[in-house]
Amino acid sequence: MNLTDISLKNLMRRKAKAGFIMTGLVVGVAAMVAVIGFVRTMTAEISHKMERYGANILVLPKTEDLQLSYGGLNLGGVSFDVEPIRQEDLLRLRTIKNAANIAATGPTLLGVVEANGRRVLLAGIDLESVRILKPWWRLNGGPPGADGLLAGAETARILNLAIGSEVTVNGRRMPVVGILEATGSQDDSLLFAELTTAQDILGRQGQISMVEVAALCNACPIDEMVSQIAGALPDAKVMAIQQVVKGRMATLHRFSTFSLGMSIVVILVGSLVVLTTMMSSVRERREEIGIFRAMGFRRSHVMGIIFSEAAILSGPAGLIGYLAGTAATYAGVRLFSGLDHASIALDPALCGAAVLLAMVVGLSASVYPAVMAARLDPNTALRSL
Repeated sequence: MNLTDISLKNLMRRKAKAGFIMTGLVVGVAAMVAVIGFVRTMTAEISHKMERYGANILVLPKTEDLQLSYGGLNLGGVSFDVEPIRQEDLLRLRTIKNAANIAATGPTLLGVVEANGRRVLLAGIDLESVRILKPWWRLNGGPPGADGLLAGAETARILNLAIGSEVTVNGRRMPVVGILEATGSQDDSLLFAELTTAQDILGRQGQISMVEVAALCNACPIDEMVSQIAGALPDAKVMAIQQVVKGRMATLHRFSTFSLGMSIVVILVGSLVVLTTMMSSVRERREEIGIFRAMGFRRSHVMGIIFSEAAILSGPAGLIGYLAGTAATYAGVRLFSGLDHASIALDPALCGAAVLLAMVVGLSASVYPAVMAARLDPNTALRSL
């Protein structure tokens, strides 16, 4: 019979204490795994939404505008030396260092036109890029083509437009081939045309009013990209739209830090459970240890028995803790984030780390009980028989 056999038999005789030790380790490991899994899943989900959110960088003409607005009331402004953006200048974006991180660029031309006797804002757009920049658009009808128009929901209501209606835009009759469903944004109050068509109507060939860039992904250095785009377009003003995303990520980081701290506390409590239970077990087995010492067992053998018991319990506890933590992650994501489609994949690396954590905690908490058992005087232990 070797030391492992002795350890197994001791655990089988003291099933309640073995179960108590495993429970402490399982709870601690599960808490840690659940926090890590939840933060990973939510970070991936936010990153996925960031990549699908649309435009995250705006390129505007550099101007000395003095905006006269307050509380949503716009009283106009004073502009000096507004330089339009040239469409051909957008080719420079392909030369920036992080050009591969740009998912789409959407040049837009804006101008006021007369449409059926009303002043309406016309937007010239690139429909291919709009599909990426504004994935929330829902279009009734078809794309405008070279001679057609898209109408925002509010514009269609006010001008009484339907698919197939004709609109006279600055003296040019054009059919409405599509109507956008309400978006709750300024898009509802616009007329849309192909960029080149809008440039012809407004007499601004080769010019654009702004550029929307979809580039804010999980691995994108957004601040560096803003600097790179500003360097490529020195006559433009480049801004990043990331306040909401940064706020959500900061909140998630604070939650992660707090939860990780709580998990460490749970791990410490679990180690104390192991420590006190193992010490109790050593005290109950004074006579048994005394017999082992009288039979010639060395102190290292006695310590080996204690460590073997801890290792036998810690390994399965780490695996069970990982599975319990993964299940808790899945339930937590569905309950607290509302993601019914949450996909929690098993991570072998995290599983190995959970088992290793349980082993480290279990063995570390068993050091003092093992030393205490090894120091027992066999004569004293045998006298109590």
